[in-house]
Amino acid sequence: MFEPGTGPAADPAGAHHDRRIRSFQPRRSRVTQAQRDALTRLWPRWGLDIDGQRVLDLPTLFDTLPPTAPVVLEIGFGMGEATARMAAAEPGTGLLAADVHTPGQGNLLRLAERDGLGNIRVANGDAVILLEKMLPPASLAGLRVYFPDPWPKKRHHKRRIVQPHFLDLAAVPLAPGALVHCATDWEPYAEQMLDVLTAHPAFENTRPDGGYAPRPAIRPLTRFEGQGLDKGHTVRDLLFRRR
Repeated sequence: MFEPGTGPAADPAGAHHDRRIRSFQPRRSRVTQAQRDALTRLWPRWGLDIDGQRVLDLPTLFDTLPPTAPVVLEIGFGMGEATARMAAAEPGTGLLAADVHTPGQGNLLRLAERDGLGNIRVANGDAVILLEKMLPPASLAGLRVYFPDPWPKKRHHKRRIVQPHFLDLAAVPLAPGALVHCATDWEPYAEQMLDVLTAHPAFENTRPDGGYAPRPAIRPLTRFEGQGLDKGHTVRDLLFRRR
C-alpha cells in the first residue's frame, strides 16, 4: 500500500519472527484520502513498524519530551480518538500506541497533527513482538488495553490477548509501580482478566477489595463504549500495579 519508509508495512515482522496464535485479525478497510495523506507525511516522523529487529530507545523516539518523561503503551486504539484525548490530557507523557488497523493509524496521526500532540507515536504490528523484542526492561510507566477483542467462542479463547504468557512478557518492560489498565464490556472476559492478573506474581490489584476499579478520569468515554452502555452492557475497568 505504501512505499518502504513512507507508511506502515503490510507485514512488518515478516519471516523474522515465528508465527504464533494472534489476538487480532487484520481488517481490510478503506483508507480515506485524509488518512493516507497523514500516513504519507507523518509516518517517517511519528510512526514505526514492529519488526522485532531492534530495541527502541524511548527517549530518542519521544524526542520532543524530556529524556526522563514516562512512556505508556496502549495496545489497540481503534480510530484513535480516545488516545488523542489522553495525549492532550497528559502532555508530559509519551503515548506509544500500537495497532494493525491502517485507517486508525492514519486517523490518529491526523489528530495528533491537528491538535499539536507531539507526545504520540504510532506502532504498526503485533504488540506481543513489541513487548518481547523491542522494549528495554523497566522502560514503561504503564500499559493500557481497552476493549480488546473478547473472542467469545470457547475455541477462540486462546486468542484473547490478556493471558499468563502475555503478562510474563509485559512484566519485563514495565517498571516497578507501573500501572496496567484494562477495560472490557464483555463480562466473561472481564472475569478472566481479573483471574489472570490476580494470579500473576508480578502484579497487584490497586483495589483493596481485589475487584474491579471505577473508570479513572484519564480514560475517556469512547463512542464504542457509549453504544455498549446504551445496550445495557456493563463496562469493567481493571487497574493493577507492577510489583
